[in-house]
Amino acid sequence: MYSHMMVGSNDIDRSKKFYDATFTAMGGREGSVDPKGRLIYMHNGGLFLVTKPIDGEPATHGNGCTVGFAMTPEQADAWHAAGVENGGTAIEDPPGIREGSGMKMYLAYLRDPDGNKLCALHRVTD
Repeated sequence: MYSHMMVGSNDIDRSKKFYDATFTAMGGREGSVDPKGRLIYMHNGGLFLVTKPIDGEPATHGNGCTVGFAMTPEQADAWHAAGVENGGTAIEDPPGIREGSGMKMYLAYLRDPDGNKLCALHRVTD
């Protein structure tokens, strides 16, 4: 069902620095910029885009929205560190294992420079 995810940004250059660092930290590639000025990242069959809002209004983050990226715990740690070093903000608990509802997951959370909530997730199987 998932085809892509797009978030808004008020500063595409700042976002490119942040997302290039986080995507390369998890084994992806730097993003490309299309003719409309949108950043495009492709990794593991998924498509993630960053754009200025087409209505001309300022970009804002969605309250209650989270964009989750699947990766290993090692990639999640590198992703989290790269994000903090490149303008992101560490949020919630530090990266690590969380258990609940019969599940065990390795999670790391960031807000990008525009306030979008991001999550690195690895489902732990025993």
